[in-house]
Amino acid sequence: MARLLDAAFAEASKLPESEQESLGAWILAELGSEQQWQTSFANSAEALGRLADEALAEHRERRTDILEPDGL
Repeated sequence: MARLLDAAFAEASKLPESEQESLGAWILAELGSEQQWQTSFANSAEALGRLADEALAEHRERRTDILEPDGL
């Protein structure tokens, strides 16, 4: 196990059991969320490519506006 993660778990092991359970649930949820995001992103590559092509075509056809941050 990585040194920093090992140190974090050593500190977490000093917490009351209920807090350890909460921390464990949070870590697992975060890891699951990250995996879900990676899967969604990987599965959307084709759609994102189409959207990028459409945006570039609109830009070349001068159908887009320059974003003025001060005007937001």
